[in-house]
Amino acid sequence: MERKRITIEYPLAAKSPAMVWKLIGNAAGLQKWVADSVSEDGPTMTFTWGESWRAHDVKVSHVISSRKFSYLRLRWEADHGEDEYWEMRISQSEHTGSLALVITDFADADEEDSIRCLWSGNLSRLHSVSGL
Repeated sequence: MERKRITIEYPLAAKSPAMVWKLIGNAAGLQKWVADSVSEDGPTMTFTWGESWRAHDVKVSHVISSRKFSYLRLRWEADHGEDEYWEMRISQSEHTGSLALVITDFADADEEDSIRCLWSGNLSRLHSVSGL
């Protein structure tokens, strides 16, 4: 089945890319809105959903590229191809100066709705914990 690239743009209330970077550029920030626990060991990040003493899901992702105050691109260990990744990019309008978080991910065609729903929930948590 062919995998599809998905892009979601989320407008932010923040005025500073540095504020957003604190929430996307490291494990401590990602733990606030992407997973229950995120640990970082060099270029490897381990994401855990659920409590460690119960049923839980663990996924490992590797940082493949990043630029401070701009973007973080990672690849899940279980991804289907070298061209697939997930990315969080800070975008700033040249005209208004407003910021947006642009999420890029990949999914099978029949999983697109569930991936969009997953990111929508994550972005709602981002707004709840940060006001962005």
